[in-house]
Amino acid sequence: MTSIGSDAPSPASGAPVSPIAFRHRNFVLFWLCRLSGTFAIQIVSVAVGWQVYDLTRDPFDLGLVGLFQFMPAFVLVLVTGPAADRFPRRLIMAACCAAEAVGAAALIWLTLAGDISTAAIFGVLLVFGVARAFFGAASSAAIPGTVPREALSNAITWASSAWQFASIVGPVAGGLLYGLGPEIAYGAAFALLIFATGAALLLKVVQHRRALEAGWAGLVAGFAYVFREKIVLGAITLDLFAVLLGGAIGLMPAVARDVLDVGPWGLGMLRAAPGVGAIAVAIMLSLVPIRDHAGRIMFVCVGLFGLAGAVFGLSHTLWLSIAALVVMGGADMVSVTIRETLMQLWTPDDVRGRVNAVNMMFVGASNELGEFRAGMTAAVIGVMPAIVTGGAGAMAVAGLWAYWFPGLRLARSLERREA
Repeated sequence: MTSIGSDAPSPASGAPVSPIAFRHRNFVLFWLCRLSGTFAIQIVSVAVGWQVYDLTRDPFDLGLVGLFQFMPAFVLVLVTGPAADRFPRRLIMAACCAAEAVGAAALIWLTLAGDISTAAIFGVLLVFGVARAFFGAASSAAIPGTVPREALSNAITWASSAWQFASIVGPVAGGLLYGLGPEIAYGAAFALLIFATGAALLLKVVQHRRALEAGWAGLVAGFAYVFREKIVLGAITLDLFAVLLGGAIGLMPAVARDVLDVGPWGLGMLRAAPGVGAIAVAIMLSLVPIRDHAGRIMFVCVGLFGLAGAVFGLSHTLWLSIAALVVMGGADMVSVTIRETLMQLWTPDDVRGRVNAVNMMFVGASNELGEFRAGMTAAVIGVMPAIVTGGAGAMAVAGLWAYWFPGLRLARSLERREA
């Protein structure tokens, strides 16, 4: 299988090309769009989680928050990918940010109306879920079109870290703003989403749009490619099942309130902790990229992710919980960087949107559906046992996938291969 590099043109032969993604204007705009949009989503996520738990005090409803955000990515996977391959990706990104801004405005209105219900919140979350499904496929597929191929690896690292940057400040800001009033938190998210819409409209993305294959073959081309390319399949499903079992973000409101006995500020610190670890690792990877034994490093980090999750589930002190979450975030960042690099370098541009739609469905399953799994398990066996068993499950997944996907385990370099 021939791997494909960045689709943004490089300067004429002999001209110096910066391998630093931030020295390229289009990537800066792309990164600002992703950062501000994700920052807004983090604020909304913290505020909605706290508001729903205040209304019901039922951890199962925290799981439903994740489920309602995931369902659109699953239901629309055969639509979002072809859309990202057929239509301008920057316009899809802008439209999605604008739709999320409308959702934030709806949450403001419902809150100020004084009679907000979980049903109304879940309805708005469906809007966010649809927008995120289209945005995820288009934005991930757009990355190679924003930089020359020499800067692609660096761009992927920093594009992945945009979510982590937002995860550091966003949850803290969400908790603090929610303390002032949920309408204040949603108002800040609305402003950020308007900014993200503007950044997307100013962005230029190199994109090779071709007529899609007719009929069913065109719709399922992303699935066909993923299942044909075993290394990509192994990387995607490893992340899917590890985070599906080991993720604990959806239960953090219950941990903050019932286990650690801290308020919204404490929840913000817990939500920010994985981002602190992740961005520290992102900076390290930008300075010292992974050049050898990439597969083994990824499996070790997935196991470490699960171990840290189990420690978080056993902790009853705030500092230990935060430390465990920092380790989880750092380990996950390594896995994300390796997986996304493989995805972008090994996927042709004319099918990249559909492949990324499949990837985003798996990512959504591992995050939002993982939150639903955690909430459902917590309702049966308790919050902390659910987190501990999930961490153990993630460690088991790392071991099983290392055995089932030897090609991925033995993968050494992430550099682009030639035919």
